[in-house]
Parts: sequence; structure tokens; C-alpha cells
Amino acid sequence: MSISPRRRREVLAALRRGTVPAHGLDQLAVGLDRFGGEMDAELETVRSGGAIFKAVRGEYGAGKTFFARWLADNARKKGFATAEVQINEIDTPLHRLETVYRRTIESLRTDTVPPSALRPILDSWLFTVETDASGADGEISDESVENLLEQRLTEVAARAPVFPLAVRAYRRFVAEGDNDAADGLVAWLGGQPHVAARVKRQAGIKGDLDHFLALGFLRGLLAILRDSGHAGLLLVLDEVETLQRVRSDARAKALNALRQFMDEVHDGNFPGLYLLITGTPAFFDGRQGMQLLPPLADRLHTDFSRDPRFDNPRAPQLRLTGFDLDKLVELGTRVRSLFISDVSDAERVERTADDDFLRDFASSVAGKLGGRVGTAPRLFLRKLVDVLDTIELHTDFDPRTDYEVAIRPTELNDAEREAAATRSADDIELDV
Repeated sequence: MSISPRRRREVLAALRRGTVPAHGLDQLAVGLDRFGGEMDAELETVRSGGAIFKAVRGEYGAGKTFFARWLADNARKKGFATAEVQINEIDTPLHRLETVYRRTIESLRTDTVPPSALRPILDSWLFTVETDASGADGEISDESVENLLEQRLTEVAARAPVFPLAVRAYRRFVAEGDNDAADGLVAWLGGQPHVAARVKRQAGIKGDLDHFLALGFLRGLLAILRDSGHAGLLLVLDEVETLQRVRSDARAKALNALRQFMDEVHDGNFPGLYLLITGTPAFFDGRQGMQLLPPLADRLHTDFSRDPRFDNPRAPQLRLTGFDLDKLVELGTRVRSLFISDVSDAERVERTADDDFLRDFASSVAGKLGGRVGTAPRLFLRKLVDVLDTIELHTDFDPRTDYEVAIRPTELNDAEREAAATRSADDIELDV
């Protein structure tokens, strides 16, 4: 698939930093073809008013975050809004859904609007409502707009009556030119605390968003997305395995919140929502994770006893098996092709960093991480782009003789640090 020069530069810049690119992930999606068809079908189900709950499992370094962002990238191209929330026990505990909703709004984006996209989406929806409420002569009355607004948020009002109230107040503030109050009310609709009391008083609302209203507000967001022309919302809850590290009472509340969320999705209460969670096998199967709440474990149970080649992508859980050396080399060839797509001396760069070099280079990086290839992709790509940069800039540079793979402790994340510390029995010196 072709990629624009700007996107190419963005992808390579992200790889140099050791981060997952924000765009162009289809260029790097090695080994995900087996999921693509079913993911597209599920997105179409959501587009038509359905809802999906899916779990992705994999060890650290298996590519769960990449998978989630690859799916989000595809979803945005299909007209979805997307949001990604990193679950952690301090900033975003899962048992406090108001924080999950707040982070959802903070990361909310579309293919054309960066985070947070709430206000542009809300303005687009209000424009649609006003257009639909206009009479045959094109005149728009406040009464007709208010009636249509109330009609389209009827289902939301049943769960969170304050949501339509705040939306009507926002429209009034915009019409009056009170931008500060409008900004404050958008922040309040996004779950932000500490909104000025004056703004809430003028809007006729009290307090802040709490755990019990959060799901109602999410339904309001979905209604606005649908009516403003979006296909739906893909919401990713990443790293849910962090629940294993919280206190037992907080863990029980979080697991119950996840079960409630899943049941609401399956009961059709969130039309237009694709909810994806990611976690390690220990979270799904271990005694400190999902197994503590049998109803939740039962709903997501998937048989992974057979060969991964025969996994069912329609099952509640998907399994990521991570990278082997062949996949790592394939990834390297894709990045090399991306790199040379508009360099002036592409043939020389490709000849210098040929397939044999890529395989040796991948083996060397993985070797620095205890031979655990599945943990190597991030550092492999970061160092590969550095090598390709150097080849392009210096015609006399030969990476086989002028470059040695060196990995500093400060370059490593937790999973890589653990892998780098792995030592074989042959590495251990014995006093005899």
C-alpha cells in the first residue's frame, strides 16, 4: 500500500524514537493478515448499530499495543472515532469509570481531528441538528432545535439526564458568544473536574461526573458520533493486567466494572461501540486476574490449546504469539522499503543493508535481549533506522565492519530489561 512522503517521515521519526507511529501502521503490520478480514467484518457490524467486546492477549513485547493502534488506524480510515486509554492503578483505575471516560475524551480523535476531538464533534452534531430542524423556508427556531435535540438524546436522558441539559446549555453559550463558559462546559462534558462553579450554575448543573454517570455519558458520546456522520467509536483499554497489582478490594471492583461494561455492550446498550481490551495471559488465566470473577472469565473463555495457526479470530479473545526471527526480518525489509522509497541512492542503501544483513542484524539485537526475539522489535527497528540513516548519509559506511550493536540500560523498557538480564546456564561461572 502506498504512503505519502509526509506519512513516511512520520513513521520513520517515530521508529527513531522507539515509539509506535500514529499513522501508517499497515506498513508495519507483519503477521496480522489473519485477523484483518474478521476485524473489518466486526467494524461493519458496529457501523450498522451493533456493538463488539473483544480481548487481545499476549506476553509483554508480543505487540498488543501495536495491534490496538493498527486496528484504530484502520477504523479511522473507515470513519470511526477512536480513543486509547492506558489502565493503571494511579491515574486511570478501572474501578473508577469516570477516570476511564475522562481519558477516553482526552484521547478522542478522528481521521481528520486530533485529540481531543470532543468539541469539533459536538459542534458538527449541533450543526446537523439545526440543519435538520430548519423549516421549508430555511428558518431555524430555537423551539424546533430544542425539540429535535431532546428527541435525539431521549435514550441518553434515561441514563444521564444531565448530559442533554449540558449540551443545550453549551449551545446557548455558543450562541451568546460566551466562549469561556462554552469551553468550561465542554470540559465538564469531557469528565474534567474543577470546572468553574459559575459555568455549572449558569448551565443548571451540579457536581462533577462520577462513576455511575460515566457509562451514561459514553452513551451520549456515541449518540452524538452517530448523528454527526461517524461510523462509531473504537475504544481501547490497554494494559488491563495492571489490575493484578492493585489492592484486592479495588481489584474486585475493577473486575466487576469490566463485567458490567461487557454485559452492557452485549445487551445492546452501546450501539456503535467497539470495545477492545488488552492484557497478558497471566491476567486472563491467573489467580490474581480475571479468574477471580468467574462470570467474567466465563464470558471471555477461549480455547487456546490447539496450534496458534488454527486460532479462531471470531472468538472473544485473540492471541498474539509475538515475533520469531523470520517475522522480524520481514519487518526489517518493510522498513527498508519504506526508507528507500524516496532517497536518491536507494539501490546503494538496499545493497548495503541486504536481506542477509537484516537477518544477522535481527539475530544480533535479539541476542542482546537474551535471545528473546519477541521482545526485540522496538529496539531492532530503532537501531535499524539509525543504520539506514548512516548508510544514506555516509557512502563509505559499511554496517558489517563499522557498526556494532550496543544497547544501553537507559534504552530499555521493563520487558526488554528483563529479557536482557536473562542468562543461560553456560553464562554462569562456577567456582571449582
